[in-house]
Amino acid sequence: MNNKYEIVVGLEVHAELSTKTKIFCGCKNEFGAEVNTNVCPVCMGLPGTLPVLNEKVVEYGIRMGHALNCTINRATKHDRKNYFYADLPKAYQTTQDDVPLCANGYLDILVGDETRRIGITRLHIEEDTAKLIHADEFGGTLIDFNRCGVPLIEIVSEPDMRSAEEAKVYLETLRTILLYLGISDAKMQEGSIRADVNVSVRPVGSKEYGVRVETKNVSSFSGVYNAIVYEANRQIEVLENGGELFQETRRWDDAAGKNVLMRSKEDAQDYRYFPEPDLLGYVIPEELVENLKAELPELPVQKTLRYMNECGLSRADAETIALSKDKAVFFDACMATGKCGPKLLSNWVLGEITRVANERRCEISELPLTVENLVDMIALIENKTISNAAAKTVFEIIVDKDEKPADIVKAKGLAQISDSSALQTIVDSVIAANEKAINDYKGGRTNVLGFLVGQCMKQSKGQGNPAMFKEMMIAAIENS
Repeated sequence: MNNKYEIVVGLEVHAELSTKTKIFCGCKNEFGAEVNTNVCPVCMGLPGTLPVLNEKVVEYGIRMGHALNCTINRATKHDRKNYFYADLPKAYQTTQDDVPLCANGYLDILVGDETRRIGITRLHIEEDTAKLIHADEFGGTLIDFNRCGVPLIEIVSEPDMRSAEEAKVYLETLRTILLYLGISDAKMQEGSIRADVNVSVRPVGSKEYGVRVETKNVSSFSGVYNAIVYEANRQIEVLENGGELFQETRRWDDAAGKNVLMRSKEDAQDYRYFPEPDLLGYVIPEELVENLKAELPELPVQKTLRYMNECGLSRADAETIALSKDKAVFFDACMATGKCGPKLLSNWVLGEITRVANERRCEISELPLTVENLVDMIALIENKTISNAAAKTVFEIIVDKDEKPADIVKAKGLAQISDSSALQTIVDSVIAANEKAINDYKGGRTNVLGFLVGQCMKQSKGQGNPAMFKEMMIAAIENS
């Protein structure tokens, strides 16, 4: 990236809400159904039909508005956004224009060692469009109306991001909040969350914004990152070559790693917004707004800071756990027992437990592993009843069976040996069998100590106390 220019980024994020039915009719809101089966005259836009607002959509929008520190507009309405496209059967989209449900908020994100505050211009609720299906086996395009009328929230940020990395972190944080609130499955691979990326560049130190270019419907975190980098570089190249930039809309081609021009950018007046005559304006009770605010859970940034400040976790570990609702719920449940320390627990959650969940392509909550068995096993490690090597044997059992770790240790003879005389015998044996390594250590190659301790652990079949082995090995070498 040319260091003469500063990138300015804003995102418009669309998230499908996980309501049982669509926003203005009683059709099922589900992904993956056979094409054109979850449809009715309302969501297909047939003449003479009337929409009825789904209250749950408003409630979910308010929840997200609170999470983004927005002002909730208790008196609001819906509008028609008029444009013609094949995926919009009514030739207008029912959305919100001048009075959005939520406005003037912010989201704090953690980027490196810095906390960045990203302004939220607005959050409004609207209906999704149909899905266009393109395939090589037929000519033209087919339309699946199952998605038409699925409820969306659109979250519009201020142009406050200054790098592709910030934008990626912002989007990841938004996705995690949606999951924490339980209002969206936020599956980018299924189109549940999509982003329109607005990018401009300006000379470093300039206060004026450059010409903004929008890249539509980017559907992955890496796609958002790459789309920003590509577009910023494209604009800089145009400017450096003496060219002129124009406001336009482009489409991101993830496979090709570039964007392509769709159309010159239209302005808001081109949509001819006007109030939706088939839906009355409405006033949201203040009691409902306050109750929804009181129900907010601890959100990912606050959780990350708590893990760092109260649990002593590193920034990387704290953030990795907090940005996964599944990991965070399990970690917090383990900590609530008071039976084990946070650092060793986080190592197991981020290490072996995540590995097994990934291999089985499931969430941690879907594993047979119980909170009680895990914390009991970790407590056995911390009080030096078993070694880390023995713990792996225990874990292989408790991850699938509800068996008590202490019973497994007893049945398999995994208890750690801390008897100094027994350990000394093993140390002496290893020293006698590894004369070269001993001489290397004396010659300054102290890294061979790990090898020697490993040989001790091998002879003890993983049951020796590694810390005692280390101390005894050093003492034995130095006294020889």
